[in-house]
Amino acid sequence: MDTAVLHKLTYGLYILGAFKDGNPVGCVINTCFQVTSCNPLLVVSLNKNNYTLEAIKENKRFSLSILSEDTDPKLIGRFGFFSSRDTDKYEGFGFDVVDYVPCVNGNFAGRLILEAEQFIDCETHVLVTARLTDTVPGDGIPMSYAYYHNVIKGTAPKSAPTYSGDDACDTPDAGRKRYRCEVCNYEVEMDGDLPADFVCPVCGVDASYFKQVE
Repeated sequence: MDTAVLHKLTYGLYILGAFKDGNPVGCVINTCFQVTSCNPLLVVSLNKNNYTLEAIKENKRFSLSILSEDTDPKLIGRFGFFSSRDTDKYEGFGFDVVDYVPCVNGNFAGRLILEAEQFIDCETHVLVTARLTDTVPGDGIPMSYAYYHNVIKGTAPKSAPTYSGDDACDTPDAGRKRYRCEVCNYEVEMDGDLPADFVCPVCGVDASYFKQVE
């Protein structure tokens, strides 16, 4: 079976925010859809090991910030490739509290405030049905998952439902060197060595986290 066909499904990108033990936590998700029109009900998908899922189970309320093509890619790296268990993902960005939930600062196409109602076990992931309680308008073109892959050159973290182990397994062009970030798998190709002051445009780590792709 050619599972590459699944890559043709369309997705957006969102930063989910919640409070856990009084601290703001969050993560990037790419699966959210609306299932009712009146008194809107939405569904999001989170990995069972996700710390933010624990926060939603604890407090029920959470925010969903819709990424735009103008959103700082470093937000994707911070919220998508680190864990809130040991990282303050909001550091350097800040946040506002909207209806008792954190919304990270930045450029977004809009914000949704939601209240979880059901948790549905789906093997590796949990579907959360949630009622829309408020919205915050934004600006910009919503970022599609295709834009993230093709323009920003980002990859899916292992916790994502769309993760593929061969996300970045092609070989560099002849005569050029390719370097891969050990945190987010972002790759950069150049003629010489990676500059010592290079910073990953997706997750913000320095050049020491990059390894040459053989």
